[in-house]
Amino acid sequence: MPESRSAFARQCARIPLAAMLVLAAVAGCGNARHADTTPLDQGGVYFKGVERLRQLKISDAEVQQLVAARAAGLDDDGSIELVRIARTRQQPFAAGDTVAGLLGAGFKQGSVLTLARLGQLESWAGEAQALHLSRLSDDVILSVAKRRAAGQPVLSTRKIVDLQNVGLSQTELIAEINRGATDTEADDIIMRRNYYAGGHTFVHQRGMRRR
Repeated sequence: MPESRSAFARQCARIPLAAMLVLAAVAGCGNARHADTTPLDQGGVYFKGVERLRQLKISDAEVQQLVAARAAGLDDDGSIELVRIARTRQQPFAAGDTVAGLLGAGFKQGSVLTLARLGQLESWAGEAQALHLSRLSDDVILSVAKRRAAGQPVLSTRKIVDLQNVGLSQTELIAEINRGATDTEADDIIMRRNYYAGGHTFVHQRGMRRR
């Protein structure tokens, strides 16, 4: 009997502590602070868009990142998608300035989102922007990004620009990229193009080359 009373006393002693823990948890939930989305409201994000961002538990820092990207033309759907992509990687969205730079260089929003999905948004954005400023199309740049994301060999940025400068079209560049052309092969193409541009032709006769 004394043992039974002792066990009962221990159970009773636990009740107040459990109750306090429950109350503390409830209070903590009630005091959880949402990010201040006022800058997004002021930046033109519709109410529905703000609510979707809140559902993604956007932080104050992410709000500021989106403000920077939206100043360059990112729309509501793009804002939500970029945060969603970050969440799938269990990371905060921290590429607002990068997105702004790409959009400012003339990238289409869809291309920026594709780079984000490929995981190439921040690691390769500088080179992608340089390629675009060299008048290379989004399609060419995304072809490079896809190979990089897959860990496949791909032409260097410099060689792609050099190939364009000797007259390869965007379609031809994409074909060379997709077939896995190397920088060495690119040098050979460049040499031949320059040779032809000088008014020379290759004539094969008895194993000899003449002009």
